[in-house]
Amino acid sequence: MVTNLNFDFMKLRKVAMTISAILLLLSVASLATKGLNLGLDFTGGTLLEVSYQQPADIQKIRSQLNESGFPGSTVQNFGSETEVLIRMSEAYRDTLGAEVLEALRAGGGANEVELRRSEFVGSQVGEELRDQGGLALLMALFVVMLYVAFRFQFKFSVGAVLALFHDVLIILGLFSIFQWDFDLTVFAALLAVIGYSLNDTIVVADRIRENFRIVRKGDAIEVMNLSLNQTLGRTIMTSVTTALVLLALMFLGGELIHNFALGLLIGVVVGTYSSIYVAANILLMMNLTREDLIPAELEEELDDRP
Repeated sequence: MVTNLNFDFMKLRKVAMTISAILLLLSVASLATKGLNLGLDFTGGTLLEVSYQQPADIQKIRSQLNESGFPGSTVQNFGSETEVLIRMSEAYRDTLGAEVLEALRAGGGANEVELRRSEFVGSQVGEELRDQGGLALLMALFVVMLYVAFRFQFKFSVGAVLALFHDVLIILGLFSIFQWDFDLTVFAALLAVIGYSLNDTIVVADRIRENFRIVRKGDAIEVMNLSLNQTLGRTIMTSVTTALVLLALMFLGGELIHNFALGLLIGVVVGTYSSIYVAANILLMMNLTREDLIPAELEEELDDRP
């Protein structure tokens, strides 16, 4: 793809590096001090599903539960406006469902709400999910590094993995800073971000490799700028169309997938930024040269061409 755009991306590489460093430091500090606001999938607790005859007032249900001694409960619609899912950190007991129903009926008609199911998620299961999820994340990064090293070159694999690590850490940091609920849906968003950001990084890396081979004049910074400008249109279109879908899911998809869409939306923004600045910046810091990509014999043949 040829483009007439000529933005000097690398001129701002030091500014971008400073911004990334600040965001990473804030993320690490928040994760170390505040941690993540883990959902019931990880901490354990009780899950209740109740059904109303009329559309449920989510805010009113939260208030009723808080006033009845169940603070911090997560309340959201489930499937329809009359079905409600309640997540609470209360340890499971046989009378818990009846207690919650009594609290909900206290503010409305005696027959307008009924309990559909009651489940308990143990903390041990939550710990296993957390540990296995973290292991899956590390394995994904390791496989990505092998794949990029095999397809391109080792320096590209380092840049790609560090860019992905940058994206994941910033998403975790934002969830920690704002104490948004972190559950399995958000973790799934992290894995999706790895795939999305990697795809964008590989497109840029492929263009950088090709331009190092065909552009005979110009230093590494000029080749980087040329490559980023050639992929800019594709990057913007992909990011914007993906972001529009995620915005629709955030505002219209209900609370059940709100944080999933939020995590993925942050990942799209940060991943687009890291594909342009983090991965390319790392290649410059590692002194990527034409010799890294072209064998010496082929280099001599290309230089001898008129």
